Amino acid sequence: MTLTVTPADPAKTAAPLSFFPPPSQRVPTCGERWSTDAVQTLLDMPFMELLWRAQTVHRELWPAGEVELATLLSVKTGGCPENCGYCPQSAAFDTGVKAQKLMEVHEVTAAAQAAKDAGATRFCMGAAWRAPKDRDIEKMSALIGAVKGLGLQTCATLGMLAPQQAQALKDAGLDYYNHNLDTAPEYYQDVVSTRQYQERLDTLRNVRAAGVKVCAGGIIGMGETPVHRAGLIAQLANLDPYPESVPINSLVRVPGTPLADSDPVDPLDFVRVIAVARITMPRARVRLSAGRQQLGDAVQALCFLAGANSIFYGDKLLVTGNPEASDDARLLARLGLRAAQSQPAPAC
Repeated sequence: MTLTVTPADPAKTAAPLSFFPPPSQRVPTCGERWSTDAVQTLLDMPFMELLWRAQTVHRELWPAGEVELATLLSVKTGGCPENCGYCPQSAAFDTGVKAQKLMEVHEVTAAAQAAKDAGATRFCMGAAWRAPKDRDIEKMSALIGAVKGLGLQTCATLGMLAPQQAQALKDAGLDYYNHNLDTAPEYYQDVVSTRQYQERLDTLRNVRAAGVKVCAGGIIGMGETPVHRAGLIAQLANLDPYPESVPINSLVRVPGTPLADSDPVDPLDFVRVIAVARITMPRARVRLSAGRQQLGDAVQALCFLAGANSIFYGDKLLVTGNPEASDDARLLARLGLRAAQSQPAPAC
């Protein structure tokens, strides 16, 4: 697609950011296709103008000031046979993470109840598998049912899924399945060589076919170029339909992983990615995920301004650090934000 910028009538507005289309044209239509070049055009916009456009799109569909609180728990840690260059749970790297078996139902239920008591509305369970076996799906189904029974939205990230496995999880009460694309397809093999990009897309197709909502995003700061960031967003936005949740991660550089020495992300470049995700996928929850500790409060505030409306809430994301829940509560209060109570924006 071609991004068209229409000058505003100076007689009708005194706003300095006056070249945007009228409100009725700001929200992309359902099913709109985004080329990598069109996404790159957005990423290259002047920073303030990009944020203004992203916030305008956001307010067309979402209540201002609402942030969804989600909690992520590692229910089966370490020992993964994949060699994802960012992941401390890979068996290929010495990161100090010890493999642990799948947690028991009562342990997960207690953690989910604590998350709910702290204000979370979605509870995500992660297991370090390349692809779960059918017996693993049976055990996960019990965990999903227990969490669902607490009145929480359920989410899981378990690796690649076959169609019948996705259906079994749906039948157990799974609401969302997370399977990130990580980066653009042409850069993917620089990050992981034990699987193909198409396998990621196949799992998302299987999940969608089973009637489970999709949570898919990526990681910024793995040595990718700006065009790779544009390619990632284009891939996500062109899924049919695009994901209901889009987690954007800033790489946590874990010693022992191949990407531990990657250059830090320019914080404003990270905010740009958040803004472009909001513009291209206006009805998705755009989630600030891993790496929030290193971003700091001011950059997180810019991310919320750019259209982020979900965070992972709790002191740990799988095996890496995350801001304390009390710190997040104070930050949201300082910004005048509140925990989301509304339903997701209307689907396309």
